[in-house]
Amino acid sequence: MNRIWQLQEAKNKFSEVVEEAIQQGPQVITKRGVEVAIVLSYVEYCKMMASQKKLSTFFRESPLAEVELDLNRDKSNTRGDFIL
Repeated sequence: MNRIWQLQEAKNKFSEVVEEAIQQGPQVITKRGVEVAIVLSYVEYCKMMASQKKLSTFFRESPLAEVELDLNRDKSNTRGDFIL
């Protein structure tokens, strides 16, 4: 189970935080009640990085990949003519 650690406690018990990350999964670190960091095992990190796709692959596999887009620019003056 993921545990939430206050920053000061995590600093004082860093070895325990790391061991919990290895055994139980990512450990959340908070600062003044706000979640600010995660400690996770190297194995979990490698899994996360391996599952990422290239941005070009993401767009190529998108359901919108075959949609025709109108890329013509509107030439009308949308700001109006301002005289200084």
